[in-house]
Amino acid sequence: MMSTTTTSSAAGSPVCARRRQRVFVDVPRRRATSLARVEYAKMAPPPPPPCSVRAAGSNPIGCLEVAEPWSGAAPPALPPLPGHLHVAAPAAEDDDDALAAAAAAMPSEQRVHDVVLKQAALAAAAPEMRRPAQLAERERVAGGLNAAFDRCGEVCKEYAKTFYLATQLMTPERRRAIWAIYVWCRRTDELVDGPNASHMSALALDRWESRLDDIFAGRPYDMLDAALSHTVATFPVDIQPFRDMIEGMRLDLTKSRYRSFDELYLYCYYVAGTVGLMTVPVMGISPDSRANTETVYKGALALGLANQLTNILRDVGEDARRGRIYLPMDELEMAGLSEDDIFDGRVTDRWRCFMRDQITRARAFFRQAEEGASELNQESRWPVWASLLLYRQILDEIEANDYNNFTKRAYVPKAKKIVALPKAYYRSLMLPSSVRHCSSQTSS
Repeated sequence: MMSTTTTSSAAGSPVCARRRQRVFVDVPRRRATSLARVEYAKMAPPPPPPCSVRAAGSNPIGCLEVAEPWSGAAPPALPPLPGHLHVAAPAAEDDDDALAAAAAAMPSEQRVHDVVLKQAALAAAAPEMRRPAQLAERERVAGGLNAAFDRCGEVCKEYAKTFYLATQLMTPERRRAIWAIYVWCRRTDELVDGPNASHMSALALDRWESRLDDIFAGRPYDMLDAALSHTVATFPVDIQPFRDMIEGMRLDLTKSRYRSFDELYLYCYYVAGTVGLMTVPVMGISPDSRANTETVYKGALALGLANQLTNILRDVGEDARRGRIYLPMDELEMAGLSEDDIFDGRVTDRWRCFMRDQITRARAFFRQAEEGASELNQESRWPVWASLLLYRQILDEIEANDYNNFTKRAYVPKAKKIVALPKAYYRSLMLPSSVRHCSSQTSS
């Protein structure tokens, strides 16, 4: 459930069509080069290994950097899901259309809620950390896993400095696992926002998803995959949020308008809310918490949604210059606004009224996120609170700019960010809100 970089950089790629907040405290600002420029010290760079995601005539796509192919012992595959959580056998081909139609007819919030319930049930049914008996020996024999996690840490430290700092409060296993998830999210994001994005195709994303299946099956392709494969074998992490993030990348290839908030909600879940569901199983829930698991996961989802909605409101003008509008078109119409108003950058009373409603909605998600953030393990709370407090201030800056998000970029001054970090740390030390609520009821 988390987001991150230097305190002065909490954005996405300067080349992407829309900024994406990944629940990590400052999301890395993309650069024109990939991580391949970070070479292993005192080693000549190896020839690029074949990548399972490649566009014709381009450099390897989805590799993020030229990572060493994995030759160590593979982390064990995930054990079968308990009882009612068993994944059903694939439907017959004749049923595919019916299943797709049924899923499309379901409201987005319900579709996402089903994913939340599945991950919450998985976490509740499994111990917080799974340690197969042979795992320690495999780590010792393979040896390369330590190098794989160290590499993930280097990536996180370079591109997400604030978040990397906050992870130092976590236990070593949690810290390394969060780094592995962060790196996979970056690599996935690079598919559509990186320097090779113009070569990307739906087929390449299909191959990336197939590679994800291999990771969860204990068949990592390279050392960075191996770090994630170990993570999902150790913690009760479900594959669905990872698949859904890839689905968000597919939308970015084909979609530039959203008819309603229901459509936009699903998109925000795909590209940002998924991260919360990926990371809560690693960050863990406080042993003092009296909240049910579902509440915590809903809070994680809400933070991703709030951060992404904030990105969208901040970047309206920037997206419009790329021909994109990430706003509910029906709500624009009800406010008496059109696409031309967006592309012309008109700050009118109607626009201000529309923006006030959108900001109110984003703040409601931030309030829901607070409920989940306070229930996490104490050592995991700081990056979550930092993301929440820092990103919520962007909404204040949009208001301070008189809702001109066409030509003025709302950003939180560095001084305010520095002040917010100790506030976030103080919030991370407080008892879970479920405990405080029970105590207040008892005393009254």
